[in-house]
Amino acid sequence: MPKLIISPTPVQCVGNVSKTANEFVGLVNTGDEEISITRVQSPPGWVGIGQSSDYREYRLVFVGILHVEHADGAFDMQAGQCLDVEPGEWVRYSTPGPAGAEYITVCTPAFSRASVHRDA
Repeated sequence: MPKLIISPTPVQCVGNVSKTANEFVGLVNTGDEEISITRVQSPPGWVGIGQSSDYREYRLVFVGILHVEHADGAFDMQAGQCLDVEPGEWVRYSTPGPAGAEYITVCTPAFSRASVHRDA
């Protein structure tokens, strides 16, 4: 029988300004260890902390621009574009545009604070 997930659980994010991610599937909301699916609405001017992780991460942008810094440079993701980050790759995200950004993040296995390694 299909299982309806009625609402997400808000998860606080790190960065220079307050941002909340809404986890629909994952350790926090459903107890799922294999995958997490989170909707993120990032405000204009948000800058995250550089990180590498033990999970594979996909980010699909729906609105705005997501700026991605990585070991070899940087680029801007537009609405309709998707990012694939392998475990161990260093990245830092930001939303410099006036609209911020809205995107979905999918992590396999599921995101956990213990499996993400942030810069000091």
